[in-house]
Amino acid sequence: MDNVRAVLGVLLLGPCITWLSCEVSAEQIFGGGVINLRHRHNTWEPLMQTKANLSEVKSIRSIFEFRTLDPEGTIFYGDTREGKDWFVLLLRGGIPEMQIGKADVLASAMGGPKLNDGLWHKLELRSEGKFVVLEVDDEVALVVGLDAKTAQIMMTGQIRLALGGILVDKEKLVHQFTPAMDGCIREGHWLNLSTPWDTDPNRETWPCFSEIKRGSYFSGQGMVMFNTSELPSVQSEEQGIIIEIFGYWRGTIFSFQRPGFRYTTVDSQPSNNSKEGSINDILGFPNSPKLVIKILRHSWTVNGITQSEDESQDFYSYWREGMILAFGGLPGESEELGRSQYLHGCLERILIQGQDIDLDQAFYKHSSVSSHSCPVKVVDGVPQTL
Repeated sequence: MDNVRAVLGVLLLGPCITWLSCEVSAEQIFGGGVINLRHRHNTWEPLMQTKANLSEVKSIRSIFEFRTLDPEGTIFYGDTREGKDWFVLLLRGGIPEMQIGKADVLASAMGGPKLNDGLWHKLELRSEGKFVVLEVDDEVALVVGLDAKTAQIMMTGQIRLALGGILVDKEKLVHQFTPAMDGCIREGHWLNLSTPWDTDPNRETWPCFSEIKRGSYFSGQGMVMFNTSELPSVQSEEQGIIIEIFGYWRGTIFSFQRPGFRYTTVDSQPSNNSKEGSINDILGFPNSPKLVIKILRHSWTVNGITQSEDESQDFYSYWREGMILAFGGLPGESEELGRSQYLHGCLERILIQGQDIDLDQAFYKHSSVSSHSCPVKVVDGVPQTL
């Protein structure tokens, strides 16, 4: 871990770098359009929020359409009394979950259909006395009741709403979850309010693609970084560590880095219509949308071709102690070399030791990277990879 921190200290210093906060003022937008919930990585802060006096609210009812392939993350949040009474709707394993806190009483329930199928679903949330009701596609999917004398709400003061995050300390949650949500909302009707929402004016707005498929989309603007000490490790000397990458791409696919050591593979798979030369020509990679990296103690191979062999290097120890494993770029150099060095394409699947790797578990992910969805174009009604 110290090795990773040392590299980060050299590579990632600069103003407003991703997880460092920057002082900004909010701008206002309206919540009825198409909204991509993807924003800063692993933050609990909402993408956008609004508030109103409860005296202006005629009905505790919100309706919107929602689409995602992401199994876990924050969708919608609301509270009164400055967070003393709160509610959050999220996905866990693709299934809707509601958590509610009123005074010192907490409730949590999950149920209904899986929503991470990539289709648009109509969601309705409403309050019915002691109950909060979730409808999915006009069918009641989940009802949560909370009845306690200490939990009676006085309908005075303000109500706050938020998308893609929460406004209370995460320690108040009944069950923790991964906050990042790669999903889209449209046609939102939030209570009966027509007031604009506040959002960070410096946030980057990402489109909601018309058609999507499973995978992780890299737009050619940023990368994802893991600490190898937190990833599946060597199981046997003979097997080594196996990384499998499936997809279509151009640019930097992956890189390893630690003090005194660095390795990167660039443009192993050209884009569908590319006539440009690639590392395929140099290393003899087959023109196949798959890379298999096998790491042994003193060497490693890519698609069976040895890339490094050095008895003085102990790659197993490097992996366990912590290297930076980056997908989509080379930390510290991509900005200097230009955006062409970043990965542009879809990594449909990443396996390490046979386990699927979720980019939301990375310690750094650029906001331009979609963790769970890739765009596709439709030709004569048939989806095709971009």
